[in-house]
Amino acid sequence: MLPPSIPIFPLPNVVLFPNVFLPLHIFEQRFREMVADALAGDRIIGMVLLRPGWEDDYQGRPPIYPVGCAGLITNFEQLDDGRYNIILRGMQKFRIADEDDRHSYRQARVDGIAEPLDEAVRAAIRRDRGRLEALVAKGLRQAGAEGQVPASMPDEDLVNALAQYLDLKPVEKQALLERDGPFARCESLIELLEMKVLLASHAGQSYEVQ
Repeated sequence: MLPPSIPIFPLPNVVLFPNVFLPLHIFEQRFREMVADALAGDRIIGMVLLRPGWEDDYQGRPPIYPVGCAGLITNFEQLDDGRYNIILRGMQKFRIADEDDRHSYRQARVDGIAEPLDEAVRAAIRRDRGRLEALVAKGLRQAGAEGQVPASMPDEDLVNALAQYLDLKPVEKQALLERDGPFARCESLIELLEMKVLLASHAGQSYEVQ
């Protein structure tokens, strides 16, 4: 369960997914204050994606997508000059209800979005795992790279990890995050990768893991 109000960290190119780790370097003063406050409290920060056009008001409160993912600070390092290196572990999706402006950073009242996993959902994702692994392997071959998906990774975690770490456009990742649960996300990711593999085969290009 998420607290009713959490700090939010808007970035133009980062989308966090449940149970996936995200390293971040914190250098802006307002976000240093955000991390310090989070470390003194429940260590929760909500990652959200900035909407296109954010450059015009980056230092203010540019528009953001309403659905994000909360993360727990699992590790941190404070540097001598006050900057931080932190690692977030994705916890739960949320939808922003509204914001307040009492802090230098953005704070939002949020409603958590559950993504229940029953046996039927797990079985459906398991059936699709082979297709997903094959598409990733083909993309890696097109890129002239080697690698394989960890066999021990749970199916739903694999879907979220690929959605976060594959070299997809931020808006594509946001669309995957907003899908209604891990199976719908898996199906959409397969469709997206099939399209990218097809386009890459015609253009002599590839997608890569970041």
